Amino acid sequence: MTAIHSPLSSSMYVGRFAPSPTGPLHFGSLIAALGSCLEARRQKGRWIVRMEDVDAPRTISGAADIILRQLEAFGFEWDGPVLYQSTRLNRYREVLEDLIARGYAYPCACTRAEMADAPFARDGSRRYAGTCRNGLPSGREPRAWRLRTEPGDISFVDAIQGACHEDVFADTGDFVLLRADGQFAYQLAVVVDDAAQGVTHVVRGADLLDSTARQIYLQRLLGYPALHYAHLPVAVNKQNEKLSKQTKADALDVRLPAPALRAALSFLGQRPPVDLVTASLREIWDWASEHWDMAHVTRLRTIQL
Repeated sequence: MTAIHSPLSSSMYVGRFAPSPTGPLHFGSLIAALGSCLEARRQKGRWIVRMEDVDAPRTISGAADIILRQLEAFGFEWDGPVLYQSTRLNRYREVLEDLIARGYAYPCACTRAEMADAPFARDGSRRYAGTCRNGLPSGREPRAWRLRTEPGDISFVDAIQGACHEDVFADTGDFVLLRADGQFAYQLAVVVDDAAQGVTHVVRGADLLDSTARQIYLQRLLGYPALHYAHLPVAVNKQNEKLSKQTKADALDVRLPAPALRAALSFLGQRPPVDLVTASLREIWDWASEHWDMAHVTRLRTIQL
């Protein structure tokens, strides 16, 4: 495992790369890792790696180790040990119980089938109508736990995408914290862990932009510090599908890291010079570290390969 260590101060920039170990990294993953790492280094901050393996049914055995080996082969270095969300379940439970005790979370009996006709939220999920908000319907058993939201604008300025606004209550409704299958939801785990690890800046793919308002809403309820966000364009295939295991995206080839790294820099608008075509991996990293400028990243949310 490649790890470097540096002291942490309360004012230091802390960025992170947090893949889900559902398979090996692909080019889209490389874009997110590279952008977040280079921005952290430019800010002379720390860059940490977290394995978001909280969704046990989707986690593939051995995938986390493969991801770390891929990162090492591509020249990435991270600060401190890797955090695995699967070791944090007790902490998520504590936070959920606190929200329940304060009246912010409630049990829900609704099934996906019962929500199939609900309007879509901006991220493609179904808006929850609040069926169980004031108590479970007669004869129904709780399946999941939801966060009670209230109307109000959540505003933030994304370093790439610009000013963003969302009323979580109107757009998404009360969202899930603990799923019906007993798995903690991504929204809860990511908020709790960003706070626990002292993350200050989140640089990630624009596919997660529509989750940000929910995360800010939850941060505020929990009294966590506000974070800074930057959402990079997402690579999509010719069918405009995000590169992923589901869309059969090719895994990064650890035998040929330099061409993929150059391609990722170009994707992020950094314009690597022609002479980097024959450069070593170390030379590419040296150039990228010296010339990285987030201002060159396009505001487009997707780019077709």
